[in-house]
Amino acid sequence: MSILGTTLTRTGLVSSVHVFAQSPVKPYFTSFLITATLLTAFAIVKNLPYLRSEVKLESVVSRESSFLFNNLILLASCFAVLWGTLFPVLMEALTGEKETIDAPYYVRVNVPIALFLIFLTGVGPLIAWRKSSFNSLKRAFLLPAIIGAAVAATLAVAGIHQIAPLISFGLCAFVISTILGEFWKGSRAIHAKEHLPLPKAAFELTWRNTRRYGGYLVHMGIVLMFVGFTGSAFNQHETRNLGLGQTVRFGRYDLKLLSVNDNETSDYQFSHSVLAVLRDGRQIDQLEPEIRVYKNSQEQSSIIGVRRRLNEDLYVNYSGIQSDNTKAIFQLYIFPLVSWIWIGYFVLLFGTIICLIPGKVRLSYPRTEVIGFATAPATVES
Repeated sequence: MSILGTTLTRTGLVSSVHVFAQSPVKPYFTSFLITATLLTAFAIVKNLPYLRSEVKLESVVSRESSFLFNNLILLASCFAVLWGTLFPVLMEALTGEKETIDAPYYVRVNVPIALFLIFLTGVGPLIAWRKSSFNSLKRAFLLPAIIGAAVAATLAVAGIHQIAPLISFGLCAFVISTILGEFWKGSRAIHAKEHLPLPKAAFELTWRNTRRYGGYLVHMGIVLMFVGFTGSAFNQHETRNLGLGQTVRFGRYDLKLLSVNDNETSDYQFSHSVLAVLRDGRQIDQLEPEIRVYKNSQEQSSIIGVRRRLNEDLYVNYSGIQSDNTKAIFQLYIFPLVSWIWIGYFVLLFGTIICLIPGKVRLSYPRTEVIGFATAPATVES
């Protein structure tokens, strides 16, 4: 896939801001891609008998099945993006007419895939190997399911009526509940047995099995990122014109233009604006978006005014002055929950680092020919 992406950008087959100028390496990339595809297909067909698993799935509701479904859903997402990328190229080759696939296609296709992926993130690590009984599923997921449903219902009552965001927030609450439940049960057991304070018991729990609980933190980070992604369903955008001293209402904010000044440095000319951000008549922030034009290249760049908060980010882009020089033009944006994408990223990174640290307790298994059959029991090494 990386070679295909490189081929598309280097050869200009797909119209994109990432496309390079025409390059003489096109025949080399194309030849390599075709050769690699044919050799890979030949190797798969030739070795197909060896690729078949000797272990059969005993139940759809098992950890093995969740891993399988996870891989299938990621492949489905990969194929959807691949099809959306190559479809215009294929149609132009067949019909001679240019076709375009815009962002709504990717949203329609990938949102259901993402929701199922969130669900698997919460369910997969907690269900048993081979098969799970109804009672074990009930013990593991009843409370998280109630919490997820309660969150979705509360948001619906609060005024959110879009189905996909409601399902997404409910699933995120479900997964977070399952992860916190695992930390709580393990920490409480260590607390009861070794009489450690709960925070220290949680640390000891993670330290003893870094791969498992680091993995839970990775899942937590992914879910927090999905909370941020879901917020994009409520993005707001307006273009507004403001004269000096005028105020405009945008979302929950009042934006007042205080000044616009033109000046220059040795490297660039700039137009600098200052806006007061008010709520309920009280100034809570000040944004200073700016336009710069660099003297050597005559390229224009924008310095965005940003107010970041956990619930939403306010972006103000200064676009210039109207032709009659009476008002400044501003692009206004509200991006809900964007900060949670960054928080989730750092939680994911922290969990990954935890996974790489050797655990305090290690399990040693005898080497076997077939997974699942051992000649001796596992031993524990401290």
